[in-house]
Amino acid sequence: MYKSVVRPILFQYDPEKVHYFTFRMIRFLSKIPFFSAIFRSLYVVADSRLEREVFGITFKNPVGLAAGFDKDAKLYNELSNFGFGFIEIGTLTPKPQDGNPKKRLFRLKSDSAIINRMGFNNGGVAEAVTRLRKNKGVLIGGNIGKNKVTPNEEAVDDYMMCFEALFDHVDYFVVNVSSPNTPNLRALQDKEPLTALLNTLQQQNNKKISPKPIVLKIAPDLTDEQLLDIIDIVKDTGIAGVIASNTTIAREGLTSVPALASEIGGLSGKPLTNRSTEVIRFLSEKSNKAFPIIGVGGIHSAQDALEKLAAGASLVQLYTGFIYEGPRLIKEINKALLNSN
Repeated sequence: MYKSVVRPILFQYDPEKVHYFTFRMIRFLSKIPFFSAIFRSLYVVADSRLEREVFGITFKNPVGLAAGFDKDAKLYNELSNFGFGFIEIGTLTPKPQDGNPKKRLFRLKSDSAIINRMGFNNGGVAEAVTRLRKNKGVLIGGNIGKNKVTPNEEAVDDYMMCFEALFDHVDYFVVNVSSPNTPNLRALQDKEPLTALLNTLQQQNNKKISPKPIVLKIAPDLTDEQLLDIIDIVKDTGIAGVIASNTTIAREGLTSVPALASEIGGLSGKPLTNRSTEVIRFLSEKSNKAFPIIGVGGIHSAQDALEKLAAGASLVQLYTGFIYEGPRLIKEINKALLNSN
C-alpha cells in the first residue's frame, strides 16, 4: 500500500514539507487508541534470534534508523513502532541553527536517491534532551556535530558540550565529521585533528562510572589510504567502532536530469549501495574485524542489508531506503535474517 498509494501522493510535493507533514501524521495517528499497537502488529518482528550484542549493548534487532530523520528527538518513540531495533537522533549541535537556505532537499526518483544539503538544522542539544527524558525504552544513539559558526580549531568544544549534555540520555554516541554540508567539517577527518578530537572525547568518557560507546561516522569518499588511517585511529583512540557510511559527494552513474543530479549536497540511496558495502568490507578485512561496523548507505531491500552484514557489518541503518520502500522494509530485513539462520 505504501509504494502503490502513499508514496506516489507524497512524492508529488516538496520533500522537506512532506517530511514534516509525515511527522505530524505519525504523531497524530499514534495518539489514537490502539494505533500504536496496530503499527507494531504490522511491522515489529519480535524474536530473540534477532538480538545482537554490539558495543556491549543488546539490540532487539540489527536494523536501525540512521541519523538525519529524527534530528531533534521528536518522534523516536513513535518510530520505534515500525520495528526498528534502535533509533539514532541528530546530528545535534550545542546551539540551535537553521541550517542551509531552502531548497535543500531533492528527490532523484529515477535513481531512488536523495540529495540533501540540510546543514545540521536542529533546535540544539538542550531542546533534544528535554524530549529524551520521555523515552519509553527505545535504544538511542546520539549523533553529535559542531555548529557552523564554530571554527575547526574549536570544534572539540562543541562535541564535548553535546557529549556531556546527552550522556545520561543516549546508549551510544556518534561523532559526525563526515557531512559534506557544513563548510570544512570533513577536514576534521584528517588523521591529526580526528585523533585529537576522539582522544579528548574518549578521555572524558573514561572518567564516567559507566562509559558509553563512541563510534565514528565516516564518508564513503575516503581513499584506501585514508581508510587505513581510520583503522589506526580507532585502535589508537580506543573508540568502539565505525559507521560506514555517510552521504557521498560523488555523482557517477546517475540517470536523473543533470540539473537535479548536479545539486550540491550529500547523495544517499541506491547509488551508494555498492560503495558503502565496499568500505565496510575494506575496514573489516584490513582490521581483521577488530571493531564493530554499522553499515548504512543504499539499503533498499533485504538482500542489500544481508550483503552489508556479510561484508562485515554488525548492524545496519536505513534512511533513504525507508523513504522509498516504506516501513515494510524493516520487517522484510528481519524476516530475511531469521530465514538465513
